[in-house]
Parts: sequence; C-alpha cells; structure tokens
Amino acid sequence: MSRVLAAALEKLLQAEDALPQSALTAAQRRALDEWGQRTRAVRVARQGRGVVYRALSLDVIRQHLRELAPDPAAAQDASLPARAANLARHRATKAGAHGHRRDYLLLKAAHGSLWHDANGRTLALDRQTEAQGAAVLAVGGGMPTWRSEGALWLVENQALFDRLDWLPTPATVAWYRGQVSGALLDWLEDAPRADMLWHFPDYDGVGLQNYSRLRRRLGAQVRFWLMPDWEVRLQRYGNGDLWRKTLREFESAVNALGRILEEEEALVRLIDTMRTLGRALEQEAVWL
Repeated sequence: MSRVLAAALEKLLQAEDALPQSALTAAQRRALDEWGQRTRAVRVARQGRGVVYRALSLDVIRQHLRELAPDPAAAQDASLPARAANLARHRATKAGAHGHRRDYLLLKAAHGSLWHDANGRTLALDRQTEAQGAAVLAVGGGMPTWRSEGALWLVENQALFDRLDWLPTPATVAWYRGQVSGALLDWLEDAPRADMLWHFPDYDGVGLQNYSRLRRRLGAQVRFWLMPDWEVRLQRYGNGDLWRKTLREFESAVNALGRILEEEEALVRLIDTMRTLGRALEQEAVWL
C-alpha cells in the first residue's frame, strides 16, 4: 500500500493544478482517497464530467512522501544497483524490481575442458577444478563471451556436481541449484557457449519446466538427457509424492513444449511413463 500511495502522491505533486482521477490506477485512487480522508490534505472535487484531486497542504504531502520514500533523488540514480534504489524509494531492497544483473555459475571439468573468449584468452577449467574443486564464471552484465569447444551439462542437484563418475563423456558440468535463472538463460542465449548443451534435471514437473524454458530460448542446441535404463529406475525408485507435488509444473511444461516434443520421441516416452505410473524420479537414481 505504501508504494501505491507514494506513486499517487508523486502524481499529485507533479500536477500543476488538479490531478484527473483517470491519471490514477484503481489501487492508487483507493489509497489516495483513504489517506486524504485521514489527513485532510487532499480534496476530491467534480470538474466537468470527471473527478479531480487537489492538494490542500503541500507540506503534509511532501512530509509523507519523505516518510515513504526517504531519498527520491537517489532513487532516480541509474548508476545505483536496483536494490539500493529500492531502499531509497521504498525503504526495502525487494520493493520493486530487485533482480541482480549478474549470476555466478559454478563449473567443473571432467577429463579436460578448455574455454576461450573472443579475445583469445583461455580458461583452463580442468586445472582450476583440480586445484580449487570448482571454478566460477560470472554470467550477464556485459561479461566476456566465454565458450567451450566441448559439451556443457546443466545439472540440478549438488550430488551430480560433487561426483562426476556418472558423466558419459568428457565435458564441463554446471550446477544451477534447482531453478535456471533468467541471467543464466540470457547468457546461454546471447552466444553459443558449447558445441552441445545437455540438460539433466530431476524427472519431475520442475525439471521439465526448466527444460521447456531452455528449449524455447535455445532451440535444438539444448537436449534433455535420459539416464540409461530410466524406465527400470522410474518403476523401482520413482516417487508418487514428488509427482503430485510438481504436477502443475509438469502439465505447464508439457503444454509449453508443444510441437517441440515431436522432435524428441524419447522424452515423450518419459512423459507418458511418468503419467502412467504417477511417479517422478530424482537425478541421484543414476547411481543405483
């Protein structure tokens, strides 16, 4: 409510004489009506065929705006991070747009993996993996265009990142912690990042939803990976509770994939089998 009222009061101050009711949203009108009745600093009047708001006490309005938005000048500073501007505007970092311009992607090399950028610089990911356990790459916000000549795998759960003996081929593995972020999607779409991009999530609604987002943005350069003998594993280790918990995401993902599924017969079989059994399967079944 405070953000809505602040927006309405700012519009009232910017109006030279009277603010037409049509210039406010329904929520802003309700907030301004309630606040005006309480403070008597605003008057509602008819003008012609419409209704207008007039300021009766500019000092009261400005004081209340300072309470709602402690630093309006800083809030307009485009050089500030979004969350700092939100503090200046709303006293809360998450009030308004609060996403970060960059994301940080954890990477590991399996059996050698060399990355390079457009300026000829190289990232010896295998050495960093051996020395540090993993490497980190900032994505988004104008970072260099890094690319691998091998395959890049996106995995959902940490266990698959900690231990790579499940991986069928030499590659780079990236862990995205359950949800593919918008920054990561933008980075992957901005330029080809690898010769092949594989997505290996949990076989549940969330996993399929993430794949549908990747597929819509990246097209055929990304593929869904099915572990060996997945039918047997789904039957033996599948989870009905997880299936029901993510059923809404499952149906949404299938609808979003639409005609894309015509190109992926194996994925269609997985989807049909999950429906038939009423079960989902977590990634860690790859070791069983």
